Amino acid sequence: MNAEIAVEQVLDEMTGQLRDRLHERGIQDPCLVGIRTGGVWLAHYIHQRLQLKDALGELDISFYRDDFTQAGLNPTVKPSRLPFETEGRHLVLVDDVIMSGRTIRAAMNELFDYGRPASITLVALIDLAQRELPIQPDIVGRTMKVGAGQRVKLQGPHPLCLEILPRANANGRSV
Repeated sequence: MNAEIAVEQVLDEMTGQLRDRLHERGIQDPCLVGIRTGGVWLAHYIHQRLQLKDALGELDISFYRDDFTQAGLNPTVKPSRLPFETEGRHLVLVDDVIMSGRTIRAAMNELFDYGRPASITLVALIDLAQRELPIQPDIVGRTMKVGAGQRVKLQGPHPLCLEILPRANANGRSV
């Protein structure tokens, strides 16, 4: 089932909000970092619209997850790529869906292993508002509620589209 959200239109709104926020804070040269996979797709879109000079960074937080020992290694794990120094830089961290806050915590842990950024601005397309950790996005596209047996999945990269799917169990099967 497709969620009734025009993803690119929402991204345009979010990019405008991000541009304003960065301007208000006097940040002229941020570095964009997407969390694989959907966050990278979104960050690529935002990166193009903001016309940033630094290359886009990509994080694969698989080894930083707090459920790594329970869930095991994702078979598609790839190395993270940060083609810029993070020390003292203003970073914009982009993810597709924020729910518990655990993915963002893992991403920040990985970012700090590269150096201490001056700031991190969190951007998320969808906020499911089911926090387990006190982490909130600075820029959010839409807030949604889904049923207990459902999850939101961004499909892409071209075209970008949201789907509401049955929640998968540890074996990857729908529950």
